[in-house]
Amino acid sequence: MQFLYKIPGYILLLFGGFCLSWGGLIIRSFEEASIWQILFLRSIFFLLALLAFLYATYKKNIFNIIKESGLPGLLGGFIMSLSFIAFIVAMSNTSVANVVFIISTQTMFLAIFGYFYLKEKLSLVSSASIFLAMSGIIIMVGDSITGGSLFGNIVALAIPINFAIYVMIIRKNTKVDMIPAIFYSGLFSLIYGFFLTESFEFTKHDLWMGFLLGVPQLAFGFICITIGSRTVESATVGLLMLMETLCAPIWVWLFLSEIPPISVFLGGAVIVSAIILKSFDKKQSKT
Repeated sequence: MQFLYKIPGYILLLFGGFCLSWGGLIIRSFEEASIWQILFLRSIFFLLALLAFLYATYKKNIFNIIKESGLPGLLGGFIMSLSFIAFIVAMSNTSVANVVFIISTQTMFLAIFGYFYLKEKLSLVSSASIFLAMSGIIIMVGDSITGGSLFGNIVALAIPINFAIYVMIIRKNTKVDMIPAIFYSGLFSLIYGFFLTESFEFTKHDLWMGFLLGVPQLAFGFICITIGSRTVESATVGLLMLMETLCAPIWVWLFLSEIPPISVFLGGAVIVSAIILKSFDKKQSKT
């Protein structure tokens, strides 16, 4: 699996975003499983996939690699485990479009955190795009107060913030292999799911959905994102992750006919405009 480290970071990030874009559709496709059962199933399959990847990549050094990730790996894993919970809860309480548009603001949080934590320059264009993106969120969240999805939208906001923190940890520790951090995130999630799950009885359909959610959607997605983020500037990571934002609403529209209210498209259009504006920023620092 070492060949993944030789693939350009931007390609890995695009593919990672594509994998993650299927999450909303898969969660909507569970038959009977509760939120915590979904988290439990996702975590089991996710961990198995991660262990397979780590073993294929490092063979007998797998435990040494996990140990060498140290505190950055452990902290990164804990931060991402909170995002895994937030993703499932948000997807169960608001539209897929709402969640992915809010997630796409990670570009802005990455720019903000990169400025304070990594001393990456924040230009006028970046500042304007951040203001624009926050305006889009206000449009979506404001309308949800009467639409019954306010809780889901607020929970969804935790995802881009946690992801930005995770990328900061990766960028600050470029010589540390942070793949074990994803392993820790799955381990923490499994613990949460184990203690919060009401029942460990699952239909065959839900088991299959759990596999799809844990392996191709989450494991493949985050392996690519974690490796790709090591060599791509913080603000650019979020821009490339726009792949998830563009594809996710399409999948639920094609397969489930889910069409969110007009405010979601308005707010989403403002957010996407902010991301496109950020892409024209020529003063991004190169690190």
